[in-house]
Amino acid sequence: MKEETAIFAGGCFWCMVHPFDQQPGIISVISGYIGGHVPNPTYEQVCTETTGHTEAVKITYDADVISYKELVEIYWMVADPTDATGQFQDRGDSYRPVIYYANDEQKEIAEASKKQLAESGEFDDPIVTQILPAKEFYVAEDYHQDFYKKNPERYQMEEMGGRAAFLQKHQK
Repeated sequence: MKEETAIFAGGCFWCMVHPFDQQPGIISVISGYIGGHVPNPTYEQVCTETTGHTEAVKITYDADVISYKELVEIYWMVADPTDATGQFQDRGDSYRPVIYYANDEQKEIAEASKKQLAESGEFDDPIVTQILPAKEFYVAEDYHQDFYKKNPERYQMEEMGGRAAFLQKHQK
């Protein structure tokens, strides 16, 4: 097994777990915070939009089963790459779309994929998803983990805020 990690921010982390969790080769998908300047932030702190963090998912996967490139392609189907100020009903800096890379190879794959998406004509608006180096990832509180499993009704409500329709339109 070739264990690696990928970190993606694309709106509410509750809604980012399920699309990756369902893929073969996924070992775990953890909700958390990344990219800010406050150590060990709480959900309440991140919600104030003053810590600089995004809500994100850290995916641990078996690279012999699923590649980083495949994960990036899934990411483009679940996070609106044209909305820099949030995702769907989730507004604010902590919900901005970001691909956090762990090394130069991930950076190159993400940038090439972003360029390909921009040139594809799939979106009328510019692709604004940032590609940034991964910093310290802070695991979110327990009640945020596996939210779609623990709170299926609330999860469905969140999905109806626009992500479900986006998914349907952009799934390949």
